[in-house]
Amino acid sequence: MSENDRLSGRQIAAARALAGLSQTELATAASVSVPTLRRMESSEGLASGYVNNVEAVRRALESAGVEFIAENGGGPGVRLKKGGRKR
Repeated sequence: MSENDRLSGRQIAAARALAGLSQTELATAASVSVPTLRRMESSEGLASGYVNNVEAVRRALESAGVEFIAENGGGPGVRLKKGGRKR
């Protein structure tokens, strides 16, 4: 995963909120611990943690219908895919 593909803590938190998932639900879906997810979400800048864990969170959020946007008017963002949540 390149630096440009990495997620920020704020992107993860926003994506989780858009998907309507609790931290426990997302952590379970990504097979990471809740404290690991909390650390990721509270990170300033890029999400802290092992790259494989961040990628697992990304995949779980994408499966829940979230789309990550590399550039959105000057910065990264998130949105729901057309058709909404897939839960």
